[in-house]
Amino acid sequence: MKKFSFLFLLACLSVHAHAGDYGRYYQSLPVALSEPSLPSIPTLTVSLTDFGAKGDGITDNTEAFSKAISHLSQKGGGHLNVPAGIYLTGLVRLKSHIDLHLERNAIILASPERSVFIKKDNNTGKPDTKATPTITASKATDISITGEGIIDGNGKWWRAAKREKMSDVEWKELTELGGTTANNDKLWYPFGLKHFDNIATSYEEQEKMRTHLIRLTDCQRILIKGVTVQNSPKFHIVPQRCSHVVIDGVNVRCPWNAQNGDGIDLMQCREVLVVNSMLDVGDDGICLKGGVGAEGVKYGPCENILITGNTVFHAHGGFVIGSEFSGGMFNIVVKDNTFSGTDVGLRFKSGPGRGGKTRDIHISDIYMSDIKNDAILFETSYADRPVGSTASNQPKAEEFIPEFSDIHISRITCRDAKTGITAKGTKEMIHDITVANSTIFYTKKDIAIDDPAMFKLTNVVWNTYQH
Repeated sequence: MKKFSFLFLLACLSVHAHAGDYGRYYQSLPVALSEPSLPSIPTLTVSLTDFGAKGDGITDNTEAFSKAISHLSQKGGGHLNVPAGIYLTGLVRLKSHIDLHLERNAIILASPERSVFIKKDNNTGKPDTKATPTITASKATDISITGEGIIDGNGKWWRAAKREKMSDVEWKELTELGGTTANNDKLWYPFGLKHFDNIATSYEEQEKMRTHLIRLTDCQRILIKGVTVQNSPKFHIVPQRCSHVVIDGVNVRCPWNAQNGDGIDLMQCREVLVVNSMLDVGDDGICLKGGVGAEGVKYGPCENILITGNTVFHAHGGFVIGSEFSGGMFNIVVKDNTFSGTDVGLRFKSGPGRGGKTRDIHISDIYMSDIKNDAILFETSYADRPVGSTASNQPKAEEFIPEFSDIHISRITCRDAKTGITAKGTKEMIHDITVANSTIFYTKKDIAIDDPAMFKLTNVVWNTYQH
C-alpha cells in the first residue's frame, strides 16, 4: 500500500512538473491573488482507438469515449489520447483525475444529430428542455483538456442567423441547408433542415435549447491547455462555480456573426488564470459572470482572477464583466492583453435585476486597435434579448441594481475607437472609477459620460484627426 501511494505521488508530481510554472505571473500584482493549484493526473495512458473509436468522420464514437473514460476512472484516472482523425461524437462526460489529450490533427466533432445531446428523465422519459454541452463534468476534481487538436461544436446546425450580418452569398448558402426564415426573411433558424430532424415543435422552442460546447460545473483543479475550441452552438468554454482553473494557450474561434458566440465565460469561479490565449468570436471574448438575482448571491462572486497575455480579435468586448453579476466581482487583475478589432475594448454591462458589486478590479497595459465603438464602456440598462425578442418584452426589476466601483484602469493605449469612454447610468451605479496614464485616439468623441463624478481621469491623453 505504501509503495502504491509513493508511486501515485510521483505520477502526480510528474504531471505538475510538465503542466507549466505559473507562479511567475503572480509577481508584483496590484492586489494579492492566490495561484491556482493544478490537476493531478496519473501517468496511465490509453488511446481512444483501444475502445473501438474510428476517426473517419462518419462513425459515432460516443460509446468509445464513454468506455475509455469509465476504464480510466476505474483505474484511478489517467490520460485519454485522441490520435489524428475526425471523431464524431455525442456527449462526452469527463470524470475526476482524467486528461483528455488531443494529438496534432485530432478533431473531436460534435454530431450534427442534435437529438443525441438531449437527455431524458429516467423516471418520466420526458426529454430535457435544453441540450447538454458536448463535453461536460460535474462535481469532479483534477480534470484537464490538453494537446494540439481541435474541439468543434458543429454550431451551424444550432445557431439562428441574422440576415443583416451576412452577405448575399452567405445567406444563399445558409438557406440552401433548408431551415426556416422569419421576421420578413430577416432571421433564419435551423428548423426544418434537409438532412437532420428537429428537436422541438417550433423554431422558437428549438432556439431555446442551444447550449455550450464545454461546460464544467462545481469542479476543482482544471487545466485547459493548447487546444483549439471552435464553432460552439453557444458559449465555447464555460467553467461554472469552479475553483483553481487554468486556461493556457487555447485558441477559441467561431464566425464573427455567430449568435451568442462567447469565447471564455467564467461563471462564479475562484482562483483562475487565463493566459496566452487567442480569441476570435461572435460575442464577448473573455467574460466574467456572477449570476442573476438571489441565486447569484447564493453561489457567490467571481474572485481572485488573473487574465494576462491574451489576444482578442473580433468580439463584442475584449474583456467583459456582466451582464449578470449579482454575486459580485472581487480581486480581479487584467493586464498585458491586446484587443484588435473588437466592438468594445473594456465592457462593463448590466441592468436592474442582474447587478451586484465590484471591488479591487485592476486593469492595466491594454493595447487596443481598430475598436469599432468604445474603448471603455459602462452600461447599466442592459437586458438579455434572445434572437427574435424585443426590448418591450424584457422584465423590469428594482432589486439587484448594478454598482460598478473600485475599478482602476491604467496604461491603456488605444488607436481608432469611435468613442474613448462611454458611461450610461447614475453615479450610484458607476462611481470610484479611475483611468490614468493612458492614450486614446478616438474618431468621433472622447467622452460620453452621464455624470462626471463617476470618473477620475489622470494624465489621459486624447487625440483624433485634425479637422
